Amino acid sequence: MRIKKIRLGNKEVMPFTIPSGIISTEASSLERLAKEIPEIGILTTKSITPEPRLGHREPVLAQYAQNSFINAVGLTNQGMEEFARSLDRLKIPDDKFLLISIAGTTPDEFRQLTKKLSPYADGLELNLSCPNVKQGGLQIGNDSRIVRETVSTVTSLTNKPVFVKLAPNLANIVETAMAAIEAGANGLTAINTKGPEEYKFEGYDVLTNKKGGKSGREIITLGLSCVQKLADNFSNIPIIACGGIFSANDVLAYENAGASAFGIGSALAMMKDSELRQYFSTLIRDLEDGTNNTSNLIKKVNMEYRKFRVTDRYDLADDFHVLVMDCSFEAQAGQFLFAWLPEKGEKPFSILETTPLKIAFSEKGCFTKDFAKLKPKDEIYFRGPYGISPEIPKNSKVALVGGGCGIAGINLFAENPNIEQVFIGAKDIDHLIIPRKPNDPNMLFLATEDGSAGHKGLVTDLLSIYHNADFFINCGPEAMVKAAIEIESQLTFPERIYSSIDYMTRCGVGLCGSCANEQGLRTCVEGPFMSNKK
Repeated sequence: MRIKKIRLGNKEVMPFTIPSGIISTEASSLERLAKEIPEIGILTTKSITPEPRLGHREPVLAQYAQNSFINAVGLTNQGMEEFARSLDRLKIPDDKFLLISIAGTTPDEFRQLTKKLSPYADGLELNLSCPNVKQGGLQIGNDSRIVRETVSTVTSLTNKPVFVKLAPNLANIVETAMAAIEAGANGLTAINTKGPEEYKFEGYDVLTNKKGGKSGREIITLGLSCVQKLADNFSNIPIIACGGIFSANDVLAYENAGASAFGIGSALAMMKDSELRQYFSTLIRDLEDGTNNTSNLIKKVNMEYRKFRVTDRYDLADDFHVLVMDCSFEAQAGQFLFAWLPEKGEKPFSILETTPLKIAFSEKGCFTKDFAKLKPKDEIYFRGPYGISPEIPKNSKVALVGGGCGIAGINLFAENPNIEQVFIGAKDIDHLIIPRKPNDPNMLFLATEDGSAGHKGLVTDLLSIYHNADFFINCGPEAMVKAAIEIESQLTFPERIYSSIDYMTRCGVGLCGSCANEQGLRTCVEGPFMSNKK
């Protein structure tokens, strides 16, 4: 198959995109994809609403079958004003088409969004099909009158291409598409996730929202059917096909059904940036050569929960606790897991010990307060591990630097024979966790803010004086980590400094994109310990 570019507005671009709400949900990751993956010609943003939305509490994503997911993110976004500010700083190459997805509850909200965001866009995608919100989404998509009014409102305000995103479970997808096209829509995106539906594990609703939209491998037949219906009725309208595309064969199937461009999302689960680049370049070669090598690049995703029982707990301080479980948890230093309390929520945690599993944590929000109520014999679910362990070169002299809850994140590293020094800081003696090693007391440096143990002050005070290492691993609050990096950068090369900062991590498998750092790297699959090398 010869790859045909698609003409959208005044641009001719490669016909691939990552659908709205997947991976490139932060401006930094959007810009990174734009620069690094030439095969992606259409850059689709997450759906933006007039006001900021927190979305739903975790879990927001679950895997109900291999390569098939159900999500209820709930249109989490920073709102149109802040998103516009981020677009001001965004540098998009000329050979990319920026498709800004917008979501409102009324035609007037779409009017506000269009006026605010259209100047930054090459085109707009109207999300009239989200199954995970109480207002808007499917409610609009199922009413042809409101669809026509909404699309008319948008097209009267911009001359840029307008796509309408449709759900597979609309009452009549062709009728909705007809209303959109008659009102001036230039193209269609099909399909959004299938839902809302439930997914239970051991009798519990996994998603905190209870219901969500299904995506991935198991909806490809449905997606092909919808695209075929739309293409049969609207042969001159470009269709961006989404839903279960994993391989070149899937792309060909959608092209034969009438699609003009192709959105690939669920297939990219667990892939680091380098693997995303390999996937898309291999996909192009497969299409050109008639091969199917992309299938070998799909990752096996483990989101299955395991039940554990609490056997012991230690209350080191009123707000600082250690839970001990009845089983071991196989993981490497630097990896993390998710703890799930049915009907309460889910959060990621560092692993203090693996045999048996131990978790140390501070009470900060609603979930950790519920977590802190657990007592011996109570049950809890964990999934993982996630992340990768930094490779420590042989003959390195390694220093560990941990502060606050970050102490738990470096504990497993302390078993490495190359550990030369360990620097630990906390607000007081009750919030200190001493690693099992080192055995040599001269290797251990303690600091507390109140002076109740070790040096009175910050852990970085000690690091600046007593450093004797050429490889550093940092974990803790952002201010502490940045201060440590500033000192360490004078002592060694950037690629020998690894740090973990607590970014928002909601899925752990790289799909939601919420944990992207300033460089656009998703820390759940690239880290959480990231090299300081730019």
